Order: sequence, then structure tokens, then C-alpha cells
Amino acid sequence: MTTAAVLIVLAVVFVAYSNGSNDNFKGVATLFGSGTCSYRQALVWATLTTLAGSLLALYLAGGLIESFKGKGLVPEAVTRQPAFLMAVSLGAAITVLLATRTGMPVSTTHALTGGLVGAGLLAAAGDVRFASLGTSFVLPLLFSPVVALVLTVAVYPLFRRARRFSGVTSSTCVCVGGAYEEVRLEPDGRLLLVRTSAVLAVEEAVTCVDRYRGRVIGLEAGRVLDAAHYLSGGAVGFARGLNDTPKIVALMLAAEALPPLWGLTLVAAAMTVGGVLNSRRVAETMSKKITRMNPGQGFTANLITSLLVAGASHLGLPVSTTHVSVGALFGIGVVNGSARVKTVLTILLAWVTTLPVGAALAAVFYLLLRALEIGA
Repeated sequence: MTTAAVLIVLAVVFVAYSNGSNDNFKGVATLFGSGTCSYRQALVWATLTTLAGSLLALYLAGGLIESFKGKGLVPEAVTRQPAFLMAVSLGAAITVLLATRTGMPVSTTHALTGGLVGAGLLAAAGDVRFASLGTSFVLPLLFSPVVALVLTVAVYPLFRRARRFSGVTSSTCVCVGGAYEEVRLEPDGRLLLVRTSAVLAVEEAVTCVDRYRGRVIGLEAGRVLDAAHYLSGGAVGFARGLNDTPKIVALMLAAEALPPLWGLTLVAAAMTVGGVLNSRRVAETMSKKITRMNPGQGFTANLITSLLVAGASHLGLPVSTTHVSVGALFGIGVVNGSARVKTVLTILLAWVTTLPVGAALAAVFYLLLRALEIGA
């Protein structure tokens, strides 16, 4: 393997690590946020399901590999330049890591697209096909969160009506002495224990969760919903691995640095490490700061997200799991009236700046690499 090939592999592994750090928790944020499981349990489930999706990506989402080699966006000769590929990788990786440090869930897809444009403008002497950029990259990224929001707002009330029709009720509970006790929220913000009429201070109710009572097809409703919630979270993790891995490994394969299977395995491993070591800040934002949610609402958001991302992967559309997931969570906030608009606006600002920051950094790295005659 040449020096240039080794450098490209390292740069792509850096992108994969950054992606895992920022994106790993997207599928299980609702599990943690709704109190269905702990942070550690959610992290383990996210890691396993994402890894499964990543390892199957080569066989199920090959169309995305061609898209993110840059073909159709810049001349094909440019897509094989080591300096171009390294610049795109470094620009995208640093953009995503900066967002991760601030707890902002951003799109690696957006960062990579920005990197392709920024480095491409220099490497191709301005010959970037912006028409292709709009139809193949930007439109799916813009419309996917809106579609997720609309579908969530439409679907959740249907699920809620079905639950009530089946006789399953919902109650708010807090953990008292190791057991969950039903509480009622008083107008002054205090929590009243329903069974004993004792009053709890709000700060004591850090484990406040919604519980479902009743039976579905002879099974306890709460347990059925928890199982479905875990499956939906796993489906999002699987879909994310399926959608994100080919975008990242494409840069490595464009340079023919490694065989496809080895490249994909290396990317999957780096994503896993990044997710395990560096997920906490984005996890807090996704789970706690966009909206309050109960397990049923979390299940709905995950179901919409997994279906949209998996469908896009099959069609070769580079949608962002981040955008779809945040759109679905915001949809839940619209439905239950607890959406934190300030947080969502901050996330939107991060989204708007991701592409230009990725483009600027990639352009700077391309100039630097050419000046040092690395990958020329």
C-alpha cells in the first residue's frame, strides 16, 4: 500500500470515528429520554444494531457508495486524486467533531457533501455540477426532516386512539423506594402521590416516567410496548449503519486503498469506537432537550425514522438519519405540546452551517496538502 493510500485510509477512519461520536445515539435517544432504559443500556443496543447495519451495507446499499465517490458532482478524474479524497475526509471529520463537542446532532452526510464541494471547487478548477448537487444531495436532505415531522404528527394520534380503543390506559409514575408509584401533576408544579396523597418535590422526580396499564392479546401492554420500542430503536440503529457506512467507505474505495469488504469492516469498527467513547453530549440533547416524551411517543418517532432511512438507503438517496430523527422528535413535541423550540432552532443553525463549514475546511486542507505535495 502506498503512502497516499495509507493517509486516505486514516482520514476516512477519522470520519467514521466522528460519525459514530455524533450519530450513534440517534436511534436510542427515545429509549433513554422516555425512561425505558438507562444510558448504558441504550448505548449497548445502539452499538450492536448499528454495527449490524454497517456490516450489511455493502450488499444492501451499494448505490450510496457511487454517490459519495463524488461521481456526477465533479469530473471522474478528480474523484481519484488522493489530495481531494483526504481533504474531503478531514473537512467532514473535523466539522462533525466540532458539533459533537457542543452537543449538536448534525449530519455527516451534510459535512461530506460540503467537503466534496469545497475540495471539488479547487481540484476541478470550479467544475462542480451544482445541478447534480441539488437533485441528488440537497433535496433529500432538505425534505427528509419535514417528511418525518409531518408523518409523526399524522401517525401518533392514530396510535394513541388505537391504544385507548383497546382499553390500555397511561399514567405518570416516579420511582419511590425502588418501586414505581403513580403521581398527578398539580397546577403549582408539585407532584402528588395518587395512592397515599403525599406530595413530592419536583426535584425528587428525576425518574418520572409514563407507564401503560392493560393487556394486549393477553400480554401486559407496558411490556409489549417496551419490546416494540427496543425493536424500533434497533431498527433506526440498523438503518443508520446501512445508510452512513457506504457514504464514508466510498472515499476509501474511490482511491482503491482497500478491498470493499476490508474498507467497510474498518469503517464499521471506527464508527463503533467513536459511538462508545464519545456519545454522551449528543445523547443528552437528543434524549432530553428537544421534547418530553413517553414510551409510546418514542416508539412512534423511531418507527417513522427507521422506515424513512431504510427506504432511502434502498433507493440510494443520501438522507440524514440526524435530520429524520430530529424531525420525528420535533413532531412528537408538536403533538404533546412540549417541543423546545429554542433547542430546535439551535440545531437548525448547526445544520445550516454544517455544509459551508465542511466546504471551507476541505478547501483549506486541499490547499495545504497540495502545498506540501501530499497526495498530489
